[in-house]
Amino acid sequence: MRISRKKRPDKPLIPHYKKNAEIAAAELLLLDEDGQRIGVMTRQEAIDLAFEKEFDLVEINPKSDPPVAKLVDFSEFKYQREKEARKQKAHSRTSDTKGVRLSIRISDHDKETKQKQAEKFLDRGDKVKIELMLRGRENARPDLAEALIRNFIGNIQKTVEVRTEQDIVRQGKTVTAIIVKK
Repeated sequence: MRISRKKRPDKPLIPHYKKNAEIAAAELLLLDEDGQRIGVMTRQEAIDLAFEKEFDLVEINPKSDPPVAKLVDFSEFKYQREKEARKQKAHSRTSDTKGVRLSIRISDHDKETKQKQAEKFLDRGDKVKIELMLRGRENARPDLAEALIRNFIGNIQKTVEVRTEQDIVRQGKTVTAIIVKK
């Protein structure tokens, strides 16, 4: 597998929030530092109130009518949002589909090795695609391939609880199945 060494642009963790003079809306629905509704006022009145209370005026929801702005200490607000975003990013993991290739003439030891590899993938939270390529005269006996895959899944189920996401399917010369940890 090729590893890409290209530098990818860094995406900011949180979106850009307009603050103070950057806000373009003429009228704003203003919230105080506790989130209590103050009311609808012009942009200049809201900015004056923010400076009077020594806070920043930050546009929270620009899409509503009128846009919602809040009186906050911007550096603290930004830190809290970044902290929440990092926490969400740390807890989210996309599951990949990992492949395990078998053949009809596979030895028992090799099958055990592939089984351990598949169990490791499943424990990590990945899906496992079991592929079996049929060659030559093996194409005449797809029932052997299906039996081998069922046996392989049965052996995995002895140690890890799995469910089949895609049942055993023959597509040309390959027989495949996809399993996922319950």
